[in-house]
Amino acid sequence: LVDVTVIPDDEIMNHRSMAALTLLQKHIHQRDIATLTDRLATLLMADYLSSPQVIALIHYLLQAGESADSEAFVRELAQRVPQHGDALMTIAQQLEQKGIEKGRLEGIQIGEEKGRNEGKLEGKLEGKLEVARTMLQNGLDRSTVMKMTGLDAEDLEQIRH
Repeated sequence: LVDVTVIPDDEIMNHRSMAALTLLQKHIHQRDIATLTDRLATLLMADYLSSPQVIALIHYLLQAGESADSEAFVRELAQRVPQHGDALMTIAQQLEQKGIEKGRLEGIQIGEEKGRNEGKLEGKLEGKLEVARTMLQNGLDRSTVMKMTGLDAEDLEQIRH
């Protein structure tokens, strides 16, 4: 068993085909995986890993690591490592699509919530107007009706006997 956290990054960079995985294992819990961009690009340029291995590595990194902007991180790697650019761009596009879908769903949720709130307010006003109509029909004066219902003179104008 080896504690990779004590191995200097420069030494890890010399581990050839295991360097990328070792580096990720060491830094996977960092606040932002984007700090690994330079070293990871260097390792991927060395072409020790096949395209499927690179894809698996990046998927692992995105799942287990943290990044302020995962899509930008993957796009940056794709630009720096042209031999794996297509595979990396596919991942970036998938991330972009997930972001679009998440935004769309959040928008729908916000819209539904706003609609419910507006409906509740509208329903409360309708209820107050109905009570006010009944009060006025039973002879209560407008000032008492406004005081008891919380409606203003403008609201009472909506009521037609």
